[in-house]
Amino acid sequence: MKQKLNKKEKTTLNNSLKLIAKSSFILFLFIIFSKIITLLYRIVISGISPEVYGLFSLAVMVSGWIIAFASLGLLGGVIRYAAYYRGKKEINKINYLIKISLTASLISSILGGILLFILAEFISIQIFNKPDLIIYLKGFSLVIPLTILSGIFLSIIQAFEKVKTYSFLRNVLDNSIKLLVLIILITIGLKTKAVIISYISGMLIVSIIAFYICKHKIPALFQKHKLDKKTKNKIKKELLSYSWPLIFTGLVAFIFSWLDLFAIGYFIEDVAQAGIYSAAVPLAALMAIAPSLFIQLFFPLITKEFAKRDNKVIREMSKQIGKWILIINLPFLILILLFPGAIINLFFKPEYLAASQSLRFLAIGMFFYSIFIVSENLLSMAGKSKIVLSNIIIASILNLILNFLLVPKYGINGAAFATMMTYILWSFLSLAQAHNKTKIIPVKTKMLIILIISTIPTIILFYTKKIIPPNSITLALQTSLFLLIYILLIFTTKSLDKNDLMVLTAIKNKVKEKI
Repeated sequence: MKQKLNKKEKTTLNNSLKLIAKSSFILFLFIIFSKIITLLYRIVISGISPEVYGLFSLAVMVSGWIIAFASLGLLGGVIRYAAYYRGKKEINKINYLIKISLTASLISSILGGILLFILAEFISIQIFNKPDLIIYLKGFSLVIPLTILSGIFLSIIQAFEKVKTYSFLRNVLDNSIKLLVLIILITIGLKTKAVIISYISGMLIVSIIAFYICKHKIPALFQKHKLDKKTKNKIKKELLSYSWPLIFTGLVAFIFSWLDLFAIGYFIEDVAQAGIYSAAVPLAALMAIAPSLFIQLFFPLITKEFAKRDNKVIREMSKQIGKWILIINLPFLILILLFPGAIINLFFKPEYLAASQSLRFLAIGMFFYSIFIVSENLLSMAGKSKIVLSNIIIASILNLILNFLLVPKYGINGAAFATMMTYILWSFLSLAQAHNKTKIIPVKTKMLIILIISTIPTIILFYTKKIIPPNSITLALQTSLFLLIYILLIFTTKSLDKNDLMVLTAIKNKVKEKI
């Protein structure tokens, strides 16, 4: 039986949802800008040649594996426990948490960078048989300490619910600097070095500014607070217990995200195929926009409420976020399924159209994962990092097996299908685990109604597609028609509840303030 919220719980829920809504308006602008800049950055690199794009993608993959391990899981640990201690109003514990996290991260990140520099030649020649990859890996060895240290400061900013600042640094500033430096260096005649230097430049600037913000905007964090030895040991124990699985979770997560590209690089001699496939990946990643709008603030908020034991508030907030993600991502999925080639053609050269079917598969997988990422956050909130680790290990093993079975026969489409099936199974596994541990399923009955009514504009779009030849203008018109009918049906079928209407009012008021 569903438990009703009391007056205090309703106020907490409303305030939290309003905060998420008001922040999401700015975050939406930041994330959209970030996705555009990221796509432009990749487009400029792909314009040099598919080979350069493929080498860049492999360098990001390899350095990311080391970053995932060298971060020691502390990025997630800092967010979780800083938010948890904030809920208990124990700022002195946060001070010590940050001190030990920075010390450990500095040592591990420098060692990780040195390791990549030393192994660059071995990895490039012995594993990938691509000597041109050496210079990329040596350059990216500098990215490792910059990424990890900036990550600690960004985690602090996020835990203190300063998500606008967090999003601006992570999404806007970093990618803008990368693109600007890349264009300048290519203009003066550099190519390979331009890609490497631009990537390092973004991380360096973000690291400096993130430290400055933590130092001067949250000054209490760096004030000395005395804690007894027993309390310090307890903080270390709790942080270690939560973070050590995240060492492997981060590593396995990054390995998972690049398993398909690894399989393509391993089984297919033509490195251009890796570049072609990499064109579909960022487009499918657009499905991550909706979760990014809410999860950045959702996780520290529910963790703070978890410290207060406000379980009913957490349940309602989770269901609401799951519904919002569905409403936003469903149109994206349908448009990608119907117009994969036209969408690829908007951003990449004609030779990348070979990734059309791959884009379809990846989008389906990302759609499922985007909705049930709420369940994964519930597990993290509850401190069940070991379960999160076990789930992603299972997903990675499955993805590896499917890639090795399908890529040799079906090429990049086999890799995309393998990833799609893995995302779907991973999503339902997280859903089941979160329900088992928290008794929360982030699904509302009205989500089924939204799925049903979306078939009407989909059918209309499907038949207009057969009549009207696809190009940028007709695609824009068809998309507008689809979204108009979709939104009208949501309102006419009363698929929005009082919380949705409250949020829409908050967003409308926020827009008026900006105007």
